[in-house]
Amino acid sequence: MLLIAALILTATTAHASKSPVANPETKTFDKIVDDTIARYHLPGIAVGVIENGQVVYVRTAGETVAGSGQKITPQTLFKIASNSKAMTTALLGRLVDQGKLHWDDPVTKYLPQFRMHDPWVTANMRVADLLTHSSGLPQGGGDLMLWPEPNAFTRADIIHGLAYIKPGYGFRSQYQYDNLLYVVAGEVAAAAGGASYETLMHREVFEPLGLSRCQVGEWNRDAVGNVAQPHRRDGNGNVAIREDAEVIPAITSAPAGGIRCDLTDMLSWARNWLVPTPAQLAWLSPAQRQILQAPHMLIPVPALRRTWDHSHVMAYGYGWRMTDVDGEWNVWHTGTLTGMYSMLALLPDRRSGFVFMINGDADEARAVLGEVLTKHFTAPGERRDVNWYADALDSMARQHAATSAMPDTAAQRPADPAELATWTGIYRDPWFGDISLCPREGTVRFAAIKSPKLAGTVMRLGARYLAHWDDSGELDAWLDFHAARDGQPITLRMAKLDPKGDFSSDYEDLDLQRIGDCHQ
Repeated sequence: MLLIAALILTATTAHASKSPVANPETKTFDKIVDDTIARYHLPGIAVGVIENGQVVYVRTAGETVAGSGQKITPQTLFKIASNSKAMTTALLGRLVDQGKLHWDDPVTKYLPQFRMHDPWVTANMRVADLLTHSSGLPQGGGDLMLWPEPNAFTRADIIHGLAYIKPGYGFRSQYQYDNLLYVVAGEVAAAAGGASYETLMHREVFEPLGLSRCQVGEWNRDAVGNVAQPHRRDGNGNVAIREDAEVIPAITSAPAGGIRCDLTDMLSWARNWLVPTPAQLAWLSPAQRQILQAPHMLIPVPALRRTWDHSHVMAYGYGWRMTDVDGEWNVWHTGTLTGMYSMLALLPDRRSGFVFMINGDADEARAVLGEVLTKHFTAPGERRDVNWYADALDSMARQHAATSAMPDTAAQRPADPAELATWTGIYRDPWFGDISLCPREGTVRFAAIKSPKLAGTVMRLGARYLAHWDDSGELDAWLDFHAARDGQPITLRMAKLDPKGDFSSDYEDLDLQRIGDCHQ
């Protein structure tokens, strides 16, 4: 009888760990979420909170596609974007535990074709260096090979292209966020593990941890079902953008930001770090867990974190950020893709944390919701709510707008092909490939051969030219032409119209040279 009672208790406890336990603060969390949705008009959201190892709050709201009537549930898949990085490093940690890989191994041991711009860096780049954003690549360097999607760049293209991206700083000297080297890390895992990154992620991470809904690689939208789509704001509403086709293809960016998961699996993933079971400690050793979430590269502490969170230090581990918040250690990461935002935060000393995913434009919403949920743990007596933080961000945005270098584009007009005749033609960058600037139907069109989303009309604004993309989700770019001289061809340099725009639109890293005339 005692044995039966013990088994019943064990089963009940196991079940309770996966479901929210009774929490008198549910109304508090509901108000936080409701206020965030109302303030930012979010199309859909999924939120989960863990306290002392237990899931105490689960909330979903909105729709997978605005106006569809398809409700967000805890089983709705979201793009977790850069929260994928921690899953990639966990996979590498598994391979280290298995003796198939070492953190200090040179990258060329697994990828002999790997090259950086500096041969010395190539020779000294370790597997660990791929993960800490301190390689010398400029911020977001080469991200145009990953986004916008879909595009034709392969992982082999990325490994080849790295040799042509000029460094922005000294190797291991500072933190500058990049994505390409996480794609390289995925290929290192494939080489060491003897299978594709996607196969390894399913076999070594999803299946052992029971993350049954997480997806990577090619899969069928309708067979899996319940998939959130990204949105953008349009006036007072939300409009779905870049909706998935029935077959969702494998994507080059997966190790850096291409995994999708639901709330249930993300909470299981978080609990694996906060309160690992014996089986989970066998899955990934305590030694590797400590390495992944230890500080490896310092990050300058933003002024806002010093003011709001009283932070003194900030760092990057392997796929995780970390900082002190009100005297408590916080380990977290965010994920950002067009129309999709996420955040996962852990307070290891409390065995607590939270995760949320949003399928809309939510930069400010994520910052505010993440701050309020963090303060629930670190500063429970603080009376600053969603609207207080939102108002503060709005005030800062107004101050920024007053001093912004973003030009007024109201007077732009399509450039006349005759005035651009000297500059039209085919251009080539050694890592991005070819683009065409050619007359068509009374305009000049810009088209990137391997990135079809980067297509648009060349406009004139004052004395300058810019590419105005057909896809409104992409940042327009200045086009600055330079005449041929000293035996060198005509060159084209590009830059973001908004100098403070998303760093992944790294037009500034392109070095385009004219190689021929437009095809008739």
